[in-house]
Amino acid sequence: MHKPTLLILAAGIGSRYGGNKQIDGFGPNGETIIEYSIYDAIRAGFGKVVFIVREEILDLVKTNIVDKIGNKIEIDFAIQSLESYVPEEYQEPDRVKPFGTAHAVLCAKDKINEPFAVINADDFYGKEAFKELGDFLQNQVKENKHCMVGYAIKDVLSENGTVSRGICETNKDNELIGMTERTAITREEGKILSKSDGDVIEIDPDNPVSMNCWGFHPSFFDETERIWKAFLPENKGNLKAEFYIPTVVNTLIEENKASFSILKGGKTWFGVTYSKDKPVVIDALKKLHNNGDYPEKLWD
Repeated sequence: MHKPTLLILAAGIGSRYGGNKQIDGFGPNGETIIEYSIYDAIRAGFGKVVFIVREEILDLVKTNIVDKIGNKIEIDFAIQSLESYVPEEYQEPDRVKPFGTAHAVLCAKDKINEPFAVINADDFYGKEAFKELGDFLQNQVKENKHCMVGYAIKDVLSENGTVSRGICETNKDNELIGMTERTAITREEGKILSKSDGDVIEIDPDNPVSMNCWGFHPSFFDETERIWKAFLPENKGNLKAEFYIPTVVNTLIEENKASFSILKGGKTWFGVTYSKDKPVVIDALKKLHNNGDYPEKLWD
């Protein structure tokens, strides 16, 4: 079996952060968060990395990330644009934001033929997550059997603002049976609350959530394209409509076409949503280096 590929979603605009957080330095030597994901993927047995980027940041990613990694792993790129996989009759000239994570995955369809993982560029997932993903994608994945690394919601909040998370429902076999996107999640007086649209919902601190850390059989591309073709006419004229990975996953579960095992590698996570998150991430990475999880310099 081919070594799995790591697909990194790096086409986001980063409006709440205020810049291109994909290329911002956080490690002791200015390493980006992406570099830690690639380092962990290499030692978990991945053989290739594909970046999904916007055309305007392609050169920045190559200069600030790829040039440092050298020939340690095969690297390729795919472009997510507002026209990618969008027939002319559904293109909206006034649209500003990309179509979302599932559309980004679809943009890599011609670049990947083997089992693959999907992650966000601005999230640190931890070496355990990649170990679990690597093992699943090399030994357990099937055409109708995919996976997701689960994280307890108590471990994936921001102290600097509210967040949105995909709240997971599971069955006795620890498989995903549904996911609900909850917004405006925060911690108040020892409780985790979702406060959106006037509703307040308390969430169990140990409830697993999706942090967009997935493992897929390549058949996922065809299923995503099928669902995408139904999404476009249903959302024609809606400039804010987005096509997310959970949309595809929930559809496949409802259609009984696929199962999604929840892996237990979600031990360490931190991410960058707001600019105030940066010092927190810098400190966390410094501690991991000091503890020996990473060498003094990643790419020496």
